[in-house]
Amino acid sequence: MSTIKLAIVGVGKIVYDQHVPAIAGNANFTLLATASRNNTIDGVASFPTIEAMLAAHPEIEAVSLCMPPQYRYKAAYAALSAGKHVLMEKPPGATLSEVSDLKRLAAEKGVTLFATWHSRHAPAVPVMKAFLAEYAPRKVTINWKEDVRQWHPNQDWIWQPGGLGVFDPGINALSIMTEILPRAVFLRAAELSFPENREAPIAADLHFTNADGLPVEAQFDWRQTGKQSWDIIVETDKGELRMADGGAKLSIDGVAQELPPEAEYPSLYSHFADLIQNGKSDVDLSPLRQIADAFMLGKRQVVEAFHD
Repeated sequence: MSTIKLAIVGVGKIVYDQHVPAIAGNANFTLLATASRNNTIDGVASFPTIEAMLAAHPEIEAVSLCMPPQYRYKAAYAALSAGKHVLMEKPPGATLSEVSDLKRLAAEKGVTLFATWHSRHAPAVPVMKAFLAEYAPRKVTINWKEDVRQWHPNQDWIWQPGGLGVFDPGINALSIMTEILPRAVFLRAAELSFPENREAPIAADLHFTNADGLPVEAQFDWRQTGKQSWDIIVETDKGELRMADGGAKLSIDGVAQELPPEAEYPSLYSHFADLIQNGKSDVDLSPLRQIADAFMLGKRQVVEAFHD
């Protein structure tokens, strides 16, 4: 496959930390340009809008969209309409309807659309999925707790409608949950904690089950200081799976498992290249659907104001 001419729209921390190194390490891509209101990448042509970028560089073949989800649809629609392959950072959009329409458009234009879930590419995830395919889960406990001031300092968009609040990191846990469990689970109840001065939740307690009554309990909280918690514990008849550090570590019945090094974003770009080469798309909306269900079923409670 010839090198794919790639552009990035929305240049921020995740782009500098993850996307740029992953692209640089993948011979299938050449980073040609960026579009961003505030930031640039050294040595790469920059533009204020995706429209200006595509007009100046019609040879661009693929676009990675890394702006907040509230602005994703317009940019994705422009790229797909221009016949470009599109990779979307998580979450893929502000609503299910938006992303479903983008999926339709990608199929109409005959281009690839990839809704990424980077946590599914953590080294522990395929091991857990294979284990649970053989040994049925009996109980699942998810603890996803971190300090919003550390990971999202002064990011107002994340507290606005569509920004998801604590579900921005929590969707990573849900992406793993929906990947490893052999049967679909459904939300039955939820409690969402909204700071009195914010429009998105700072914490959430979620209660799921499946057709067989499997209990799945998830707690998300953005107020945790000190050690951060990104853990999933699954009880089975053949021992306990304990995933830690977002999937970087795994023990089975107390025995630490040897895992390859973390390479989530390099794996995303390898998958993107494969999708393009094979003329396919990958748009799984199940993690976002679980969050939509939480907003539909969740009992809202107001908690103390949050200030950065």
